[in-house]
Amino acid sequence: MAAHGRSALRDLFDESPTPHIAHPPRTHHRDFYVATDGSFRESGGGLGAVIETRDGTRVARIATADTPPDNNVAEYRALHLGLDVLAARAPRDARVGLLVDHDVLASNVNNAVLAADHPDWKPPQPFSVPAATRNHWRGIRARLSGFDEIRAARIHSDQNPAHPLANEPDRYQHLEGEPDRCVLPDPPEPTTTATEFPPPSRADRNSESGNRASD
Repeated sequence: MAAHGRSALRDLFDESPTPHIAHPPRTHHRDFYVATDGSFRESGGGLGAVIETRDGTRVARIATADTPPDNNVAEYRALHLGLDVLAARAPRDARVGLLVDHDVLASNVNNAVLAADHPDWKPPQPFSVPAATRNHWRGIRARLSGFDEIRAARIHSDQNPAHPLANEPDRYQHLEGEPDRCVLPDPPEPTTTATEFPPPSRADRNSESGNRASD
C-alpha cells in the first residue's frame, strides 16, 4: 500500500532495483513514473501503460489489444508506447522513472542511459536486444534522450499495475474515453540535509535466475 500522499508507482520505483545504476535515496524523486507491460498469446495479446506524477496524479492509462509475434516484442512495444504517450504530456526537463517486469529490458534501458553520458557512447555492458524488437528499441532510445533524466526499475509482474491492462485489454475498453491530460507534478518535497551514503547498485536485489517477463 502506498504511503499517504505518495504515488503507488513512486513507492514501487523507490523500492525496486535499477540495474547498472546505483539507487541512492536522492535519485528517487522523479517528476513522472511510467509502468508498462506487454502480453503475448496465440489468441492475441495486449499492451498496457500507467503514467503518474510524483504526487500520485494519474496522467494516463492505456490498454490496447495487440498481436506481437512473441513476448519480447510485446514488452518493447509497450515501453515504446508508454514513452510516446509521456513525451506528448511532459516537458523535456522531466525526470522520469520507468517500471518494467522484464529484466533484460530494464538492463538495456539503463545501459542506454549510461552510454549516452559516455564520451564514446559505449554502454557499461553489451546490449542484448532481440532482433524482432530492433525498430522499437531505436524508438525507445530516441525517447530516452528526450528527457532530462531517466532510469528503469525492475519489478515483479504481480506488482505491475500495467499487467492487467496488457493481459485483458478488452476489459479496459472504457479507458479510450478518458480525456487526455497534461499534468505537471507538485513541487518536490523538502529533502533532509543529513548526509546520505548511497548504497551499492541494487541490481541483484530480489533477482531470480533468467529473465522475468509477464506472459
